[in-house]
Amino acid sequence: MIKIKIICIGKLKEKYWIDAFTEYKKRLTPFCNFELMELDECKINSNPSSFDIKLCLDSEGKKIISKIPPSAHLISLCIEGVELSSLKLAKYIENISVHETSEIIFIIGGSYGLSDFVKHQSKFLLSMSQMTFPHQMARVILCEQIYRAFQIMSKGKYHK
Repeated sequence: MIKIKIICIGKLKEKYWIDAFTEYKKRLTPFCNFELMELDECKINSNPSSFDIKLCLDSEGKKIISKIPPSAHLISLCIEGVELSSLKLAKYIENISVHETSEIIFIIGGSYGLSDFVKHQSKFLLSMSQMTFPHQMARVILCEQIYRAFQIMSKGKYHK
């Protein structure tokens, strides 16, 4: 069975995000071994310099990369990534699981994004939209799209 892991910076805080995430985690259980790994955000002052932000991103990036096994297919969510339809994401996940590896890791950075090092280690850069979403919402949207992808692959009724 394929393993899907989401590594993200920060924790879900509001109950409604936790409830939504928990629902999709439950729905994903029949399709994959699903795991969430939340890593602590770098503490940074309220008016950071670009150097402070780079140091923060580098610190978070090192934490992220230390959690990635070499055989995993790493997908980083970032604004400069490629936008995929739900059907194309399903085909992408299916192709990886059939031809490459049984472990896919999605990365969601903190409020300042992801370090260049993490992006360069990734096999694919994925953009959810040209719009900007709060990271907590992005996590729930990603889970929904992963669930939708499995429904598409299994010809379920969820995707219309």
